[in-house]
Amino acid sequence: MYKLFAVTAPGVQAYTAAELAELGLLPEAAGTAVSSGGVAFTGGLEAVYRANLWLRTANRVLVRLGEFYAAAFSKLRKETSRLPWEDYLIPGQPVALRVTCKKSRLYHSTAVAERIAASIGDRLGKLPPQVKFDPDADNNHAQLVIVRLHHDRCTISVDSSGALLHRRGYRLGTAKAPLRETLAAGMLRASGWDRVSTLADPFCGSGTIPIEAALMAGDIPPGQSRSFAFMDWPGYDASLWESLLHAAAGQRRADIPRIYASDRDAGAIKIARANAARAGVVEAIEFACQTVSALSPVGTGWVVTNPPYGMRVSKNKDLRNLYAQFGNVLRRECPGWQVAFLSNSIQLIGSTGLDLDTSIGFQSGGSAVKVAYGAVPVLDDD
Repeated sequence: MYKLFAVTAPGVQAYTAAELAELGLLPEAAGTAVSSGGVAFTGGLEAVYRANLWLRTANRVLVRLGEFYAAAFSKLRKETSRLPWEDYLIPGQPVALRVTCKKSRLYHSTAVAERIAASIGDRLGKLPPQVKFDPDADNNHAQLVIVRLHHDRCTISVDSSGALLHRRGYRLGTAKAPLRETLAAGMLRASGWDRVSTLADPFCGSGTIPIEAALMAGDIPPGQSRSFAFMDWPGYDASLWESLLHAAAGQRRADIPRIYASDRDAGAIKIARANAARAGVVEAIEFACQTVSALSPVGTGWVVTNPPYGMRVSKNKDLRNLYAQFGNVLRRECPGWQVAFLSNSIQLIGSTGLDLDTSIGFQSGGSAVKVAYGAVPVLDDD
């Protein structure tokens, strides 16, 4: 049984915990498992594989390899030499050591990394080459090892994901200011979308929100078309992985609700359509090149979108009129709908004229943003 940790962006932890609970990997009452950096859970090899295959909001899945007290390099070397490195590395395989030291006697991260590498060499009989890890590489065979020293307590984790989990493999093209797939999935969860009602995104850009919505509604695993670090582990079970993919294919839903994706930029729509095709959901999304004022969805449902805001477009461009127009269009065309959108400005959110909750916050591109969400009022006929 492994001690596992799903790393998330700030603000997304609760949604990752809900995903893990839905996968049967986290007891519903495990509130203490949620921390500022992610969610702790336990499971065997299948849990590692399933978490990587299915988690939509997490950045990576770590295996907690060891935790011990180390106030001296001799203790650090001794304890790390006892860890089962042979389960995750073959002799001579490159490693990337990411070390942080806070309020500990061992405060020099480079020296700590040298001892960890030497300990791996002790265990495997060969000193591993150290490389700089590229989290966005598609085929990086270096094993990431994360070492955290805090108050002389050392925690060592092995990454099972490789490239960050937002890299689903479908988004080869991006429009201006793309939203990470993991945050798009978090937005959809924060909005309360029920996965059966109509969904519209009038600022779709490269299509991340509608594509993630189609994947969610269709029960399509986000990790089905990519590789993972655990595939390089000596004990990798290819048959288990194939069985999980086969089971996922068998539960795919065909009754995906109507999803609208529009943007005023024709180039963005072209990119979004191509991304949706790679994701296998292009037939589930209705694309249109149009301005937000042309929004006119059918029925009732949710508007979930990522409109322009200062740091995404131009700090000198006044976007209050756009947000006011957005609010007017929602009141006119989407009365009774639910709406959720990202913005880094309470003033811009207020410009919509809608009464929205802004208590949920994410980190996007290293900056704090709010998820503004709520109901669009139904106007009286008189």
